[in-house]
Amino acid sequence: MTLARVQKEALTNLPFYDERVDLACAFRWTARLNMHEAVANHFSLAVDEDGTRFLMNPNQMHFSRVKASDLLLIDANDPETLKGPDAPDPTAWGLHGAIHRNVPHARCVMHVHSIHATVLASLADSTLPPIDQNSAAFFNRTVVDECYGGLAFEEEGERCSQLLANPRHKVMIMGNHGVLVIGDSVADAFNRMFYFERAAETYIKALWTGRPLRVLSDEIAEKTASEMDDYPGQAERHLAELKAILDEQEPAYRN
Repeated sequence: MTLARVQKEALTNLPFYDERVDLACAFRWTARLNMHEAVANHFSLAVDEDGTRFLMNPNQMHFSRVKASDLLLIDANDPETLKGPDAPDPTAWGLHGAIHRNVPHARCVMHVHSIHATVLASLADSTLPPIDQNSAAFFNRTVVDECYGGLAFEEEGERCSQLLANPRHKVMIMGNHGVLVIGDSVADAFNRMFYFERAAETYIKALWTGRPLRVLSDEIAEKTASEMDDYPGQAERHLAELKAILDEQEPAYRN
């Protein structure tokens, strides 16, 4: 058996290897989209039934370098987490740990300070009106946090987690901070994060024109959102295509 094959088999025997590959792809593609922020921001993915054990990026590693084997396996119920040699970033632990403890339907959690979503979060009114198909997809599916209290250490993380109690709310616009997106899987959360940033960009640029907005009715916006909720397989195909591109261009993400 060749050394390369031994190494490959060792990797594929990592706990939750397929989930690690999906998450590593999401990190690297987020960097390609320039939606990352230096060595900050965090993604996590629950890997047990109750959602309290989760994978997350290592402390202070650039998204563009994250590999499947780099991801930390964390227990949201372990109070000693920050004392270990491979402790996560304290704000990542505070925010993601609280969400995975308190919000079992949040299987995957992605938090970024992407430019257009953060601009939206900086407006006095941070709601996203349904002015196009992408923004309509988020109608009645977002919650705005208007009580920013500083870095997301444990107390702030606990407070934020309470805002996601309604399973219909898949996006939290974090006032004065950024955006947090949840999903059933890496594919679901990444696809939602991608389209929310696109929708925010369209809205912000529409505001730049200074002209009146053509806002959809509540009825049509809800109809569109419901149709998008039930659209079959799009998120999974999106992630599969991104992995196919990375497999050709930078396959080390799977290592």
